[in-house]
Amino acid sequence: MENLKSQFRRTVDIARCAGYSVQQVRNLERDGVLPPAVRTATGHRVYGEMHRHSVLAYRALAVGAGPTEAKRILRVFHSGPISAALALLDAAHARLHTERIELGHAKQAAAAISLEPIDDVRSSDSMSIAELADALGIRTSTLRHWDAEGLVIPERGRQGVRHYTPNQVRDARIVHQLRKAGYPLAHLRAVLPELRHAHRSDDVQSALAARDASITARATAFLDAAAELRAVVSLSAALESTI
Repeated sequence: MENLKSQFRRTVDIARCAGYSVQQVRNLERDGVLPPAVRTATGHRVYGEMHRHSVLAYRALAVGAGPTEAKRILRVFHSGPISAALALLDAAHARLHTERIELGHAKQAAAAISLEPIDDVRSSDSMSIAELADALGIRTSTLRHWDAEGLVIPERGRQGVRHYTPNQVRDARIVHQLRKAGYPLAHLRAVLPELRHAHRSDDVQSALAARDASITARATAFLDAAAELRAVVSLSAALESTI
């Protein structure tokens, strides 16, 4: 086991270790992500192995679960019971697992949608907003939001009533699947114009492949975080045994 008093470091040393600025390290200590540093007689901060492992755990968790959740998890690791900290970590893993499952469904659905014929388009094939919302299992307000965001813009009939052509229905189904896979609206606004061209199937699959790579990177970050958190737990237990 590492010596609790080994390799004491300055703020700048911890910052370099994590690739952060000195101010970021101070902010993380202020936010409870790092335990309080020891102060010298002259007021300088002194950090040890607990701080090094904590900042590296936070850096990895920020990738895997996002900065806000990473801070929450680290704070509980330092101040709460280990069971509560592990429960938060389990929940973060579970959310990532759910994303992976939904992505798999989205890949299959997007592939099928991309093969749907849209030739021989007839006005009689149009769907009302209520019909399309029911077919997708979403609210009409969601379709109105997609319209406002410029993602799926329907035709307008008398008195502004929305009608969706088969092409627009296809757009709505692809947007629905990509949203389920976790894509933000800003990303879809950039991708959809390309999806409307000839190589639509390839574009959809590329977008989903990018999401897959993102999930893999986040899962790998969880592995890195787990190693650092294991060290944090060990050091905390050793410290408690000396009290």
